[in-house]
Amino acid sequence: MRFTRRPRRPRRPRPPRLLAAVLLTPLLAGCFASSGGDGGAASGADDGSRLRVALAFPPAENLSPHGADATILSRLGVTEGLTALDANGAAAPALAASWRREDDRNWLFTLREALFQDGTDVTPAAVAASLTRATEAEPAPAALSGVTLTAKAEGSTGVRVTTAAPDPVLPLRLSSPGLAVLAPKAYGQKGAVDPVGTATGPFELTEVTGTTAAGLDRFDDYWGGRAQASGVEVRFIADGTARANALRTGQVDLAEAIPVAQAATLDADTRRETATTRTTSLLLNAKSGVFKDPALRAAARAAVDTSALAKGVYEGHADAGAGIYGPAVTWAEGKRVQPAGRARAGSPGGASLTLATYDNRPELPEVAQVLKQQLEKAGFKVKLEVREYSRLESDALAGKFDAFVGARNSLLDTGDPVSLLAGDFTCDGGYNLALLCDKGVDRAVAKAQTVADTGERQDAALAAEAAILGTDAVVPLVHQRVVTGVGGKVSGVLLDPYERTLVGTGTRR
Repeated sequence: MRFTRRPRRPRRPRPPRLLAAVLLTPLLAGCFASSGGDGGAASGADDGSRLRVALAFPPAENLSPHGADATILSRLGVTEGLTALDANGAAAPALAASWRREDDRNWLFTLREALFQDGTDVTPAAVAASLTRATEAEPAPAALSGVTLTAKAEGSTGVRVTTAAPDPVLPLRLSSPGLAVLAPKAYGQKGAVDPVGTATGPFELTEVTGTTAAGLDRFDDYWGGRAQASGVEVRFIADGTARANALRTGQVDLAEAIPVAQAATLDADTRRETATTRTTSLLLNAKSGVFKDPALRAAARAAVDTSALAKGVYEGHADAGAGIYGPAVTWAEGKRVQPAGRARAGSPGGASLTLATYDNRPELPEVAQVLKQQLEKAGFKVKLEVREYSRLESDALAGKFDAFVGARNSLLDTGDPVSLLAGDFTCDGGYNLALLCDKGVDRAVAKAQTVADTGERQDAALAAEAAILGTDAVVPLVHQRVVTGVGGKVSGVLLDPYERTLVGTGTRR
C-alpha cells in the first residue's frame, strides 16, 4: 500500500462558532500527563518542526480504523470519535460537545462544529453513516462485541444512537479508536476504509509506504486549534532495540514501547515510565488441541511462576499478574473475587503443544522462553513460535496454536471493563484468542453488561473476571509499565495509561 503526498489545501476560514470549541482544547489536551512544556494549541504559532516518531506495530490491516490499526491512527492524532476518555476513565467530549440519555436504549449526541480533513463539514448524516459502517465491518470492532446499535441523524446537530439492548456505558463505548468518525469518501466497496485525508484529528494522514513509514501533515482547520508541530514523520520499527537506538542517535524524537533491557541505556530525562492498564497473559486454546482438556489447562496454570517474570524478564518494570485487571485499574484493588470451580490439575504426560507470541514487544519472546521452560518442567513438550504481530494475529484467532502469549490493554477498546470481557472471553467475542466458549462465563458477562451504576458494574465485572479465571483459559502473567523514549527537546507528549494517545496539538520539538 502506498499513497503519495498531496498538495496542501488552502486553509479554510474557521467558522466563528468554532472559536468556542477551541477553548475546550485544554480539557482534552490536559487529560493525560505531558512530558513537559505547553500542551495547548499553537494558535498563531509558526509552522514548527515536523516530529519524528517510531512506532512498534506496523499496520496489519491497511490502517483500517475498525481493527487492530485503529490505535495507530488515534495515537498519531489522526482520528477521533464522538467521545474521548479523560484521565479517570470517564467519557469526555470530542466530536460530540454533549449528550444525554433519553431512555434505556436511546442516546442523543449533539455535535460541535468541525470539519473533515477533506474540507467537508462533520454533519449528523456523515457521523451516522460512519457509525453504521463500523457496525457492518467484518470482523466487528472490539468495542461492538455483543452490542447492536443504529445511528440516525437528528436535526442539524444531533445524532441519535439506539441500542438493541440497554447499554449504560454507550458514551464510553463510542470513545473507542475503532469507532472513529470518517468522511463519506473514506468508505469504498466491499468494506474498504481509507483514512487518508478523511479523518478529523489535528494531523492528516497524507502518505503511507506499506508497513514501513507514514507521513502526516498538520490539519490547520482542526476544531481543537492548530497543532504546534507542522507534521509527523512515522517509522514503523518492530525491533525494540532498533527503536531505542533510533532515539539515542537522534534519528527520531519519540519512540514507543522501549524494551526494559534498553531502558537503562537511555538518559534519565529521556525515559517516561507510565503505569498502564496493559496485562500480559498466557491464553490457552480451550476449543481444540491439548488445552481443550480443563485438567491440562489447570496443570499449565499451576506450572507458571509469575513472580519470576516480573522480576526477571521485566527487571522490575512490571507487577506479577493479579488478574485480568492490573494495579492501574485502581478500583479493582481489594475487591477481587477468588475464582471458583477450577478443574483439578491433570498430568501432562508429555503432551505436545505449540506456544506462540510476537516480537514487536521484545519482552514477549523472553516471557515465552521462560514459560516454555516452566511448562516443560511440568511435563509438557513445547514448540515455540515467534513472529511479527501482523503475521500472527489471524492464525491465533483461527486457533492454530495451543497457547499464546499476548499483551492486552484491558481498557483500550472502550474504557469499560465489562466490554473487554465480552470481546475477549465470550462465545461471540471478536478478539477471543483463547477461543473460550463457556456458558457460565457468558452468563456472568451478560449480567454485568446490564448494570448501570458504576460501582455495581465494577463489582459485576470482577465477578465475571473470576468466572473467566476459573476456566484457566487465561493466566495473567504481569501488569506492565510502559517506557516511552522522549527526545530532550520534545514537549507536550500525551502519556496515556489507556495507550490511545501519544501525539496531540501541543506536542512539539
